[in-house]
Amino acid sequence: MLRVEPSGKKTWYIDYKRPNGKRTYHKIGSAEILTVTQARDIGKEFLASVTMGHDPLEEKETKEKRNLEKDTLTLRQLIFDFYSSWVLDNRKSGQATLNMLATAFADFLDLPIEEVTLLKIEQWQSAQRKQKNTKGASINRYTTALKAVLNWGVKREILENNPIDKLEPLSEQDSEKIIRYFSDEERERFMTALDARENRIRQERENHNIWLKERSLPLMPDLKDIPFADYFKPMILMCLNTGARRNAIFSLLWRDVNLDERILTLRAADAKTLKDQYLPMNDTLYTTLSLWKQQCADTTPNAFVFASPKTKRKFDNCRSAWENLLKEANIQNFRWHDMRHDFASQLVMDGIDLNTVRDLLGHADLKMTLRYAHLAPKNKLQAVKALDKKSSLKAIS
Repeated sequence: MLRVEPSGKKTWYIDYKRPNGKRTYHKIGSAEILTVTQARDIGKEFLASVTMGHDPLEEKETKEKRNLEKDTLTLRQLIFDFYSSWVLDNRKSGQATLNMLATAFADFLDLPIEEVTLLKIEQWQSAQRKQKNTKGASINRYTTALKAVLNWGVKREILENNPIDKLEPLSEQDSEKIIRYFSDEERERFMTALDARENRIRQERENHNIWLKERSLPLMPDLKDIPFADYFKPMILMCLNTGARRNAIFSLLWRDVNLDERILTLRAADAKTLKDQYLPMNDTLYTTLSLWKQQCADTTPNAFVFASPKTKRKFDNCRSAWENLLKEANIQNFRWHDMRHDFASQLVMDGIDLNTVRDLLGHADLKMTLRYAHLAPKNKLQAVKALDKKSSLKAIS
């Protein structure tokens, strides 16, 4: 193939399969020097060599590894010359991880790996806490990412060992947060404000149509006889009844909604855990989605369940509607993500076991779900009461 760059520079390349089956490119040379015939002849010789089992990329990687043994490898080289391509290809948050490493460990990037010692990282941890007042959870997140880079290098025989393998995580007591969920009074105000918003939109549409009619202008669609005034109420009800993350709801397609089986699919591509998640629909959600589907103009399989009214594509945010709703309901310090906490909290307080809650939330680790454990004192009481049946003591009257 001939690659033509914006500058006008032209270069011959070969698109071929390596002996391991993976496709890649090999640069032949400049088109200003090599004719088409010359490039083809070189290409034939190269492909013949590959057919015989020769892998030039493998030789290049081996050469680079040997050079590393001779030269001093810095943390910057390990992260950005080697690890970066892998983490970008294999981790959804790859770019965020690279940015975090570059920022958190800026003072270590140009040090040789052997100088990134356990003692230095422990001193860095202490300085982060005392001088910058960084929370333990944040520091642990940074060091976990650094450990992952070094372990990656060890597995690929770039490093002999991980110099901070024995680094212990810090206590995260200073990072503990109160789980925010609706009180009964807040929930009532929230739902009242949500209904009031619906009524206000309908009334505004009716008033606008009166204005248009007086001027003999085309009327807007009437909102009186449809289930919802717009997307916002069904979107909120879905979040409250599934605990799904905002991006998962924004990304939902109609093919992900099985009303017959009452199953909702959150696709791996849009999930934080990169795994498909299947959620059952309760009666509220089933009714909501059934009614919402009836009034949607496009319900083809690849259409968004909640398409943006402006772009007809995926939502990127609904911040204005959310902030106005909270203001109307007089609710303070409540984020959209707190509806996920509310979902989990209500389940736990109703006696649902933590493992089921973990599964519904899509948590990969039960430790994430354990923060809701304190909301189930009745469950603990019932558990210890089971021992009363085996007690040999007589009840004291």
